[in-house]
Amino acid sequence: MNDVAEQLEVFRPELTGYCYRMLGSAFEAEDAVQDAMVRAWRGFGAFEGRSALRSWLYKIATNVCLTMLSSAQRRVRPMDLGPAWPGSSTDPGEPRPDEVWVGPVPDARVLPERADPADVVAARDSVRLAFVAALQHLPPRQRAVLILREVLSWSAQEVAALLDTSVASVNSALQRARATLATVDPAPAGPLSADQLSLLARYVSAFEAYDLPALTSLLHEDATLSMPPLPLWLRGHADIVAWMSGTGSGCRGSRLLPVAANGQPAFGQYRPGAAGHTPWSLIVLEPRGDRIAATTNFLDTDRLFPLFGLPPRLA
Repeated sequence: MNDVAEQLEVFRPELTGYCYRMLGSAFEAEDAVQDAMVRAWRGFGAFEGRSALRSWLYKIATNVCLTMLSSAQRRVRPMDLGPAWPGSSTDPGEPRPDEVWVGPVPDARVLPERADPADVVAARDSVRLAFVAALQHLPPRQRAVLILREVLSWSAQEVAALLDTSVASVNSALQRARATLATVDPAPAGPLSADQLSLLARYVSAFEAYDLPALTSLLHEDATLSMPPLPLWLRGHADIVAWMSGTGSGCRGSRLLPVAANGQPAFGQYRPGAAGHTPWSLIVLEPRGDRIAATTNFLDTDRLFPLFGLPPRLA
C-alpha cells in the first residue's frame, strides 16, 4: 500500500489549492485533503480505473468539502461585516472566531512547483484573498463548478461526471456563478512588475522606519487596512494614519520578514519588546497599479507563523 500512498501524495498540493478555494481556510483545506487521502487509500481496492486517478480524487475531495460547507457559515473579510471604522477609534471590537474569516495560505502549499509560466500566473491570481473571499459568496456547488471550469479548466462533461449531474446543469451553475462573481471580485492582479517590486521595497523601508507620510504615499487614496480576527477595518489615508499614529503606534520599530502568501506579497511582522522582536501579524498586501490597494494584518500568529515557517522571535 506504500505505492498507493505515493501515487496519491503527488496530488496533495493541487488538491490543497482546490480545497482552499472551496473552504477559504488553509487549516480546513489541509484537514479536507487529509480526509480525502484517507478515504482514497482505503477505497483504492475498489477503484476500477474507469476514470483517471486525478478525477477520482477530486470527486472525493469535492464531496468532503461539500459536507464541510453544509454546516458552515460563509467566511468573510472585515469589509463584508459593515462600514469602515473611524481611525480615531480606540476599540477595535471583540475578536471573532477563526471560522468567520477568510484566512491566508502559503504559496508552497497550493501552487505548483513546476508549471508553465502562464499557468503559474493564473494559479497565483486564483488564490488572491479578494478572489477567495469572492468565491465564498457562491453556493457550494456553484463554487465547485466555477473553480473546476474557470480555474482548473475542466470540461463541462468532466464536471458533470464529478458532480453526478448534467452538462446543462453545470453550464447553468457556471453562468450564475460568473454573474455573482462579477459583482464582488476586483480585476485580476497579474504578475508583479518591476515598479511594483520597487514599491514593496519602499513599503518595507517606510514601515520599519514607521514613516507614516512615506507609508501612506504608497497607498491608494481608498486603500483599506484590516486586522482579522478583529472586525475593525479602515479606509483612506486619514483614518489609516490616525489609527497607526494612535492605537496602532505599538508597531513602531517593527521588523518585517518576507513570505509568500496567496500569490501576493506578504510579510511576517515582529514588534519590539523586552524579549526582542516577537510575532505580531502576518501582513498580506494587495498591489493595484503603482500603489497598494489593501493591507490585511492577520493577528493569529500562534497558528500562522508556524504554518508559514516564520521564526518564533527575532534577536
